Amino acid sequence: MKQGKLIIFSAPSGAGKTTIVHHLLNKFPDKISFSISATTRSARGQEVDGKDYYFISNEDFLHKVAKHEFVEFEEVYTGTFYGTLKSEIQRIWDEGKHVIFDIDVEGGLRLKKKYGENALAIFVQPPSLDVLKQRLAGRGTDSEEKLKERFAKAEKELAYSPKFDVQLKNFDLEIACKEAEDLLLNFIG
Repeated sequence: MKQGKLIIFSAPSGAGKTTIVHHLLNKFPDKISFSISATTRSARGQEVDGKDYYFISNEDFLHKVAKHEFVEFEEVYTGTFYGTLKSEIQRIWDEGKHVIFDIDVEGGLRLKKKYGENALAIFVQPPSLDVLKQRLAGRGTDSEEKLKERFAKAEKELAYSPKFDVQLKNFDLEIACKEAEDLLLNFIG
C-alpha cells in the first residue's frame, strides 16, 4: 500500500479518545498503527519516548518546523508544541497499515483538510463538561493552574465538534468502542 488512510480521533482532554484508540489498536493490530506525535512537553507517568510520544526539545522541534518535517503542528499550551511528522505517516504506510491518530482538535482538522477523503475525522463527545472536568481533576497529574487552562481549552474545543465527519458520543465506553470499530471498518473497507 503506497498510501493508506488516516483515522483521526480528536476531543478535549479527558473525553476518552485515548482509551478508544487503544481499544482499536488492540482489536485491529494488523490493519492500523498509531501515529506517534512529537512534543516538547515532559513525559507523564509511565509514558515512553518513541512509544507514546517523541519527546524532543523546543529547539529540535522548531528546527524540524523550519525543515518542513511536520504535516501539522501547533503550540497547544503556551511553550508546549505538538506535531505530526511526515516520516511517521510514511513509516506506517510502508508497513501496509492505515494510520490512527489521537490528536488535539485543531490538529485533527488540519489533517482532515490536508488529506480530504483519505481521512476520517472523528470527534469524541464527552457526556458533559462537568464529567470532563471530573475526569481531568481525577487524573491527579496537573496543577490547579494547568487544570484551569485545560478546562478553558476544553470548552473552546467542544465548539469544533460539527466540523468533524462524525461525532462519537462517549456516554458509555463499551458502546463508544463498538461504534468506533464499525466506523473504522466501514472507512478502511
